[in-house]
Amino acid sequence: MHFYLPTKIYSERDCVKNRAEEWTALGKNALIVTGKSSARNGSLDDVTQALEERDIAYSVYSDIEENPSIETVMKVRAFGLERQADFVIGIGGGSPMDAAKAAALMIAQKERGEDYLYQKGSDEALPVVEVPTTCGTGSEATPNAVLTIHGKRTKSSLPHRIFPRFALVDGKYLQKAPRTLLVNTAVDTLGHFIESYVNTNATEYSRMLCTYGMGVWSSCKNILIGASAGENDYDRLMCASTIAGMSIAHTGTALPHALSYYLTYEKGIPHGKAVGFFLSGYLAQAQPLERRKVLELIGFPDMQYFHSFIQRLIGTMEAEDELIERAVRGTMAKPEKLKNVPYNVTEDVLYRICSTAAGAAPPK
Repeated sequence: MHFYLPTKIYSERDCVKNRAEEWTALGKNALIVTGKSSARNGSLDDVTQALEERDIAYSVYSDIEENPSIETVMKVRAFGLERQADFVIGIGGGSPMDAAKAAALMIAQKERGEDYLYQKGSDEALPVVEVPTTCGTGSEATPNAVLTIHGKRTKSSLPHRIFPRFALVDGKYLQKAPRTLLVNTAVDTLGHFIESYVNTNATEYSRMLCTYGMGVWSSCKNILIGASAGENDYDRLMCASTIAGMSIAHTGTALPHALSYYLTYEKGIPHGKAVGFFLSGYLAQAQPLERRKVLELIGFPDMQYFHSFIQRLIGTMEAEDELIERAVRGTMAKPEKLKNVPYNVTEDVLYRICSTAAGAAPPK
């Protein structure tokens, strides 16, 4: 077994301000990467105030779209080089945080073209600080960045490993999030746990994270279906997201993520929701002991109850046969995802998973 997580994680109220002496010491000129609405929760104000109080220069790139593309990252790289940035701060959900990592890589590799994003080579990047404002991707605790590749009409993770230096995790940024955002990102977190637990690369270390994290997720899952939420619930959702990121940092994701990319690209379905469609089918194919253990940890008595809960949150998948066929063929052509699955993956297996996503009942 191995365990490696060089990111320094602070999970506490006001950690952006409380830990500012540490993370602002990374450089003298910060590039802040965020989305148009990612930082309307006070996170950007907290970051810029901490920088200003320490006379750290900064520039803000706030045009990161959902599911950022290679082209966007190259625009951020050009902006960062022009402003002479020497460290990068990502604020928001997975899109700004992943874009921040990719831009940090390309600024450090300034002689390289965009093709380098998907070439193996040096992982040298500018230091990265991540401030998550959603409870989904866990990107603040992973070395991964997923970008949209328009030429292939899908998304794919970079081969480079870019761990943030600091992750500043504060549940207060969730309090103004719309319910749909909470639901979709919390389902993404659940996907990370399930895909990490039911995974060829799973070890006692990674499952230690999953075991605890799924319990945290389960303790506040009822707010996703309308129960009133308090500060502790937001803190737990954010905590679960980070722990889930720590989990997939060691195992990688599997089939639900691979299949979801096609739905997100072609139909604009939010990432976490697209992942969620395939969770019941993926878990149903697992070994019975693993399946029962996961259901126990997330607080469901059986597969049907779990399947119904997910449908209540996100509905069922609606996709044309042609798109499903393309997703199946594309996933079968991704050895990096197939190798993570601890059962034999055939086209028939993938079609069964897709059938469950479309509403068919999973095996008991």
